[in-house]
Amino acid sequence: MAEIGQIVDKVRSKNAGPFWVTIDIFCGSPEAFRRVSEGVSTERVAGLFRTDPAGMKRFDIPALNVVKFSLPRPQVQGTRFDRDMHGAAWAALVAEMDVN
Repeated sequence: MAEIGQIVDKVRSKNAGPFWVTIDIFCGSPEAFRRVSEGVSTERVAGLFRTDPAGMKRFDIPALNVVKFSLPRPQVQGTRFDRDMHGAAWAALVAEMDVN
């Protein structure tokens, strides 16, 4: 097994408005894309962020070798309970996930 961050070019997370965060996995090659697409389930990502997988959106984009997840923020952006206003730290958690 390998961590996602070891087999892809980049994992990026960012704000997608005040209610959503988007995580982009730039695989860099068709082989890496296949491994991530088949080896990382939406349920596993949802479990990592303790959210309902039914509320998430997943986009597999083979022409770009990108897997993208969008999920609701646990706190509205900018509220006093928001610990990551730009959503940038979420990528590190995904990059450390193992790929089956």
